[in-house]
Amino acid sequence: MASKTLDPLSHPVLTARALNRATLARQLLLRREAMSAKDAVTHLVGLQAQNVKPPYVQLAARLDAFDPEELSGLMASREVGRMVTLRSTIHTHTAEDCLALRPFVQPLIERELRIFRDGLVGVDLDRLAALSRELVEEQPLPLKELKASLVERWPDADPLALSIAARCLLPLVQVTPRGLWGSSGQVTLTTAQRWFGAEAAEEATPAGIAPEAAVLRYLTAFGPASVKDMQTWSRLTRLGPVFDRLRDQLLTFQDESGVELFDLPDAPRPDADTPAPPRFLPEYDNLLLSHADRTRVVPLGYRKLTWNGNQGHRTFLVDGFLAGIWRLEDGTEGDAHGTLNVQAFAELTRAQRDAVAEEGVRMLGSLSSETSPSYAVRFADFSGPGAE
Repeated sequence: MASKTLDPLSHPVLTARALNRATLARQLLLRREAMSAKDAVTHLVGLQAQNVKPPYVQLAARLDAFDPEELSGLMASREVGRMVTLRSTIHTHTAEDCLALRPFVQPLIERELRIFRDGLVGVDLDRLAALSRELVEEQPLPLKELKASLVERWPDADPLALSIAARCLLPLVQVTPRGLWGSSGQVTLTTAQRWFGAEAAEEATPAGIAPEAAVLRYLTAFGPASVKDMQTWSRLTRLGPVFDRLRDQLLTFQDESGVELFDLPDAPRPDADTPAPPRFLPEYDNLLLSHADRTRVVPLGYRKLTWNGNQGHRTFLVDGFLAGIWRLEDGTEGDAHGTLNVQAFAELTRAQRDAVAEEGVRMLGSLSSETSPSYAVRFADFSGPGAE
């Protein structure tokens, strides 16, 4: 099928830099916002949280005077939580979004069961869901214990498949102390309804957020964007009709390749020359994972440099675009006197190096418990997979 040619009058062209600046503005990365951690988690439609620390690094990059104890306190008070949602990955969401987004992406999550169907032969999935709910609502259970209980009921099934099925069929939350700042804890699970309380569950719509509302939330945090961009973010399909139903409420643009983009009329679209200061991001930041065409942030040729197998590197931005990776040596984000190792994919100017070093020290300082932490910053040539 031939690609559709868009009218440049009704679909003005947004350059890669214009898209970059608009996306950074939505992502709170052009300037730090004086916003509460809870409001930021809501605005961003959640934070990638495969590991414990990334949500804290994400907010340190985006919020003015961020204190990690603020997000940790929200987790302890059950105002935010960790659960599987977008792209079948762990995210930190507000309680409201946990209850609203999980039903929205449930069809995607249940598709995982196809991968494990050989290990579930003879298993009544409805019964498995009911038993799992009964077990984890009686008391939160570590994944190992939940798996052992399910194996007792279905000894011939694959134990991993049983635990995956429970995770897919039920909205399971990772309970604290998992996810708290400065704490550790194994993955222990209960249902979102049990963790957030009956009142919150009753206020939530069983069907979850309406598709139209989800589109508007996505554009608020990631726009301007195409249908395929949102499908990449959510990994849901057949969203084109939803955008069409909203077309009269949205502005339409096109990128430099002629792809149709949608946006909210009153959303920020800064000038393409707006300064973009360096920012340090954790592994799996949603900024880098939520568009089909990632060149608005990731220059051509750099995408594979941020991965080691299926493990993501921590990254940093220069002039709004992905510029390299970083790691902290001889310590952790919460410790002072570590060494920040910065590897740029291309040579940086002296001014850029100074700005990157200043931002790195600022970021680590905001995550330190010490009043005046000190860090050494070391620049090194990039030596990861794909390096010349």
